[in-house]
Amino acid sequence: TVFIQSFNSFFFAFYKYFHQRIAPGNVDFTFKFYHQVSLGATRNNILFSPLCISTALSMLMLGAKHHTLSQLLSGLSFNQTEVSEQEIHEGFSNLLDLLNDPSNEIELNIGNALFIDEEMKPLKKFLHDAKHFYKSDISHTDFKNSKQAEEQINRYIEKKTNGQFVDVIRDLETDVLMVLVNYMFMKAYWKNPFSFKNTREDYFFVDEQTTVKVPMMFRNALYKTYKDTDLSCQLVEIPYKGTTSALFILPEPGKMKQVEDALEQGILSKWLHSFEEQRINLHLPRFTIHTKYVLRGLLRRMGITEIFTDEADLSGITGKPELKVSKAIHQVYLRVHENGTEAASTVVTEIVPNARPHIIKFNRPFIVIVFESLSRSILLMGKITNPKETESHY
Repeated sequence: TVFIQSFNSFFFAFYKYFHQRIAPGNVDFTFKFYHQVSLGATRNNILFSPLCISTALSMLMLGAKHHTLSQLLSGLSFNQTEVSEQEIHEGFSNLLDLLNDPSNEIELNIGNALFIDEEMKPLKKFLHDAKHFYKSDISHTDFKNSKQAEEQINRYIEKKTNGQFVDVIRDLETDVLMVLVNYMFMKAYWKNPFSFKNTREDYFFVDEQTTVKVPMMFRNALYKTYKDTDLSCQLVEIPYKGTTSALFILPEPGKMKQVEDALEQGILSKWLHSFEEQRINLHLPRFTIHTKYVLRGLLRRMGITEIFTDEADLSGITGKPELKVSKAIHQVYLRVHENGTEAASTVVTEIVPNARPHIIKFNRPFIVIVFESLSRSILLMGKITNPKETESHY
């Protein structure tokens, strides 16, 4: 049995780097996954890291064969007539190098780890490729002592996510042979922070029957904005320091499903090419969201079924076919506040001009996409239905 724990655009006709070859597939996967989650979460917050999920599954592809491999490729939106399996792994390797570059102005730590049973003998090629392409840490673990194994893995996860995830692994079965962990920790600051002194309690309209009070941040400034009259939504891009931005999408009342149904690569590309800079009064709620997904059902609906059954062919891991994935869990934490995605001490005083700029107020459900522009990668995607609801489980 294999246990997977996963945490946590912009295209060229000519691809100079491998990570650009996998960008379209990764964006397609993001929206496919979002559509599946949203089917069962009409009243709940949504938050996931498509990059974390696709990285974990692509790493599993190193050991997948035959129909199991085909399902993973198709489910991840990779067309082998356009990008080869080797190019996919090279793409993720290139992408991880780029995102983990210490010279970036945001603190972004994305990585993988394999915890392998002491009695299991993985193939040297699998271990080499996991380390080479996915920078995976590899540790031997005594899974027969499940309590000790849980503590070892949880210590690793807690350290790599700066304490955001504690005691993630619970109730490990004694027949587990391998745990694959994928994690992402991001600490970013807005290029131009909101001022704490301008934050006020205000109403957020969850639906026609429900209203909650939230801390509403405010800033008067120049932002890239676009009003999509076809889809009845307003967009604002808020840049972090460096090359990462958050795209906030505010559907008009009653139009959320219309916007969600339209989400795909072409729409995102249209939006990003339609932005114009204008001065606005921006009102955005401060919120903290923590979500947890059991991925099996979601992935099965996306056509990735075989890895969870006795039909799975993961013989590229050990040379033997009797491995399958028993669990796949994805957890994400996001905090949006005056300075960015984590607490910090900077306070900036705002000077508000006398002119009356356009008001954009995120006081009803909205969609957020956090993306890194150089790699054309979506790091996080979510829907904030109720900023007061901090925990969501699926």
